[in-house]
Amino acid sequence: MKKTKENRFIYVDPRRCLGCRNCELACATAYADCDLQTAVTKGLQLQPRNSVVQVDDMVMPIQCRQCEDAPCALACPTGAIYQEDGFVKINEGSCVGCKVCAMVCPFGAIIITQDINDNGNRRTKKAKARKCDLCFSRQDSDEVSCACVEACPTKAIMLVDYESYRKKIIEERGKELARAHSKTKVGWK
Repeated sequence: MKKTKENRFIYVDPRRCLGCRNCELACATAYADCDLQTAVTKGLQLQPRNSVVQVDDMVMPIQCRQCEDAPCALACPTGAIYQEDGFVKINEGSCVGCKVCAMVCPFGAIIITQDINDNGNRRTKKAKARKCDLCFSRQDSDEVSCACVEACPTKAIMLVDYESYRKKIIEERGKELARAHSKTKVGWK
């Protein structure tokens, strides 16, 4: 049996995020397959697969976490959302736009968009689920390179794999405990 890859996902450090939305713009132009100037000239509607949100005084982008047991994939009635090699993918051709995936995503990472036919006829528009796929659909090789990660000026956005992320969290908690322990020793004799 083929062992699936450990899931990779986008990690955002909210302390570094400026809320500049460069990640949204980079994502939208990456999927438009052209630069911003060309997209504007052609009148393309740019649709990022991530979104920057603000909660109180903190801003950060929201992206798919590539969940191991993805609720969106389990809930999708058509099987348009599925898991393969550590990625959660959407077959947009099979998506019926029912929005169940968006309702069950615990991170709010699924965006429902309206596609309009080539004639611009709004009567034939159809909803489609879209989400961050770590730029998988535009990759030419096994090397994952995400447009949002490359565009972030403060390096607040990082592509991580679960195991290294878990180790880093444990390491950070150990440092916090050591600092707290050293503070309690200072006044003691």
